[in-house]
Amino acid sequence: MGQFLTKDSFTPEDHDEFRKRLEQQVDDLKSFVSQPNFSSGNASIGAELELYIIDNDLQPAPKNAALIEMMNHPLLTEELNQFNLEFNLSPVDAAGSPFSKMTDELSPVMQSLQEKASTLGCKIASIGILPTLNSNHLHRDFMTDQPRYRALTNELSALKGEPFLVDINGIDSVKMRSNEVTLEGANTSFQVHLKAPADRFAHLYNAAQLTTPIVLALAGNSPTFLGQRLWHETRIALFKQSIDNRIPALTKWRQPARVSFGHGWVRDGAWELFAENVALYSPLMPYVSEDNKPFAELNLHHGTIWSWNRAVFEPKHGGHLRIEYRALPAGPTTIDMMANAAFAIGLTQSLSYQTDDLCAKLPFQYAEYNFYRSAKEGLNTNILWPMQKQHGLRESAISDVAASLLNSASDGLAEIGVDSSEINKLMSVIEQRISNGQTGSKWQLARLEHYHKKYDDVQAMRSMLTDYMEHSQLGDEVSTWQL
Repeated sequence: MGQFLTKDSFTPEDHDEFRKRLEQQVDDLKSFVSQPNFSSGNASIGAELELYIIDNDLQPAPKNAALIEMMNHPLLTEELNQFNLEFNLSPVDAAGSPFSKMTDELSPVMQSLQEKASTLGCKIASIGILPTLNSNHLHRDFMTDQPRYRALTNELSALKGEPFLVDINGIDSVKMRSNEVTLEGANTSFQVHLKAPADRFAHLYNAAQLTTPIVLALAGNSPTFLGQRLWHETRIALFKQSIDNRIPALTKWRQPARVSFGHGWVRDGAWELFAENVALYSPLMPYVSEDNKPFAELNLHHGTIWSWNRAVFEPKHGGHLRIEYRALPAGPTTIDMMANAAFAIGLTQSLSYQTDDLCAKLPFQYAEYNFYRSAKEGLNTNILWPMQKQHGLRESAISDVAASLLNSASDGLAEIGVDSSEINKLMSVIEQRISNGQTGSKWQLARLEHYHKKYDDVQAMRSMLTDYMEHSQLGDEVSTWQL
């Protein structure tokens, strides 16, 4: 989706040529990734951080173009809505102190962004969904005026043929219809990338799928939308529903959603995920590459199917594969995000050697069940987790499962060369979060409950966000924030 487009509408000829190229490229990819030792070598890590721009009244501020021009930074780019930005961190070797290196790159950029935003009467917020967002901010006037976003809106709306329905229930509930994909832009995330060797991709990807519900429950930072208290990670439900172009009445079978947890355990490798997306989903933006870049159409199509863990293929410089963890929210602080990333990557690496056994004990539908339950209830929930000498599925408290896997995460990080001091620092952040049960979402909900005793709903949200911003800018991990 980051590919630059020069137009926002497409002809039948575009569709025909795009499909032809897709079929050829998915065949070529199979040979490409089957080369001996493809994507081998040392592990590396990257990330993308999406941010909110808010004004001094804590309302979304459509200032991304102005800030990008002022910053003049090659790794800073616009996002779907004008009140969002994205910073793409440089990839780093996993060996040594990768998360410290990422922090060292991110911190001065965040400081500079805050300084320049202040000259516009704005601030930068790192949070999964902005609590003060309201329906007025989701009109097309707030969409970033770029061909790819116009194309996304046009094509999804044409496929749907009717407004998108959002229906989310938690402590409160939201039910609304909208014709705009700006709803999707309400979500901001911290997307983490891990380079993966082709011959171990299936095991690593399945381990990521198994453990994402656990990491997500600990990372929750998006408990509100449009002033309502919904899921601990409302982003998961909102993202899926906000661009869901399916029309259930057309078929009696369950159509595949473009935003999903997946369709089953990976059997052989990354290629099958690309082939699956070509086979199951019609092209959304059939933009034919004008300079015939290798695999341009395949990667563009693949980027319009939003799996919560996504296979990424980079054809440049000999090519490599990555796992992109897309479920983690932005914020609350840099150290919280780095700890989330470290926990996810450590578990992926460590449990990848056990996936044959673990996946046999937990059919995929139950992993998907774990994912949505953890998104809804956070650390308050139970999940189904494989057991030694298992004879039937059994629920376990997700916090207990997380605690039992801390050593595994540490071992996985050590295996890819992360320094012990870095591991100990970040795993202690996760351990404290497990111990006191305080995630970003739980802190926000508790703070809201406090303010609801004194103020109306609007002022309670504003007061909570004011406190959140103060804590977030101090940079202390969320498990230590006072209530």
